[in-house]
Amino acid sequence: MFSVSLLDAASFAGRHALTVYGVLLLVVIVTAWIGSRALLPDRGGAPARPEPLSPAALLLRFTAGFAFLAGGAMLFAEIAEALHTEQTLGQLDEAFIVAMIDRVPDAALHGFFLLTTVGNRDTLIGLGVTVALLLLVLRRHGLALGWSLAMLGNAALNPLLKQVFERARPVHPTHWLTEDGFSFPSGHSSGTVIAMGMLAYLAVRLLPRRWHVPAWILAAALAFSVGASRVFLRVHFPSDVLAGFASGSAWLTVSIVSIELARWARRRRAAVQSSGVELTR
Repeated sequence: MFSVSLLDAASFAGRHALTVYGVLLLVVIVTAWIGSRALLPDRGGAPARPEPLSPAALLLRFTAGFAFLAGGAMLFAEIAEALHTEQTLGQLDEAFIVAMIDRVPDAALHGFFLLTTVGNRDTLIGLGVTVALLLLVLRRHGLALGWSLAMLGNAALNPLLKQVFERARPVHPTHWLTEDGFSFPSGHSSGTVIAMGMLAYLAVRLLPRRWHVPAWILAAALAFSVGASRVFLRVHFPSDVLAGFASGSAWLTVSIVSIELARWARRRRAAVQSSGVELTR
């Protein structure tokens, strides 16, 4: 009875996929607005002053975070295989995809096809190189390194996770797009979460306060929509996208925390050195 109820719910959601997307997008936008207003520090109107960061400190923290996430994924895969949860999850995903077929108009699919290009590999590579060069021009070398490590780390982490889980893609792709390779987790979803999240973080570091909340709202809405486009185009199951959001958010957290810890360590060393100078006078 429980499994039948879940399958019915998945089918119902698939038949009303556009409505579900609209409701969830609104939830994402409201959550991003509330969270960014509550959590972002008030720095006034001026952008943050450039601060040097230690490349060695950044590399060490990013490497530790990468190893932690990769090891956790392998452990999760072993547990999932032991518990035989793949079959139930696959049934729910398949029920959603099948119910969605012929329920989404071509105009909406065309919009999602255009939207999904934001998360394409070439798009993310071009964005990564462009932003890194701009940060170097602005003499923000630490942020340039942090941005590059965040983007490159996800580019290595997602294929590794796909090899760990080895899940096949849906067998009902649209005529708009077909994809090869493993399905779980969605690389478009994780890559867009990293790219948009890091851009929002850079907005907090570099732009006046009035841009901070809009940057996080736009980043969250765009990342969610790109992930949703993969389901609407039927090249990923819903759980693939959820896993992409999860892995991308985890690596984004590692990236931002690593940069902030490096900044804190640099400020602390500077304060200690300044105190030592004062004591010798």
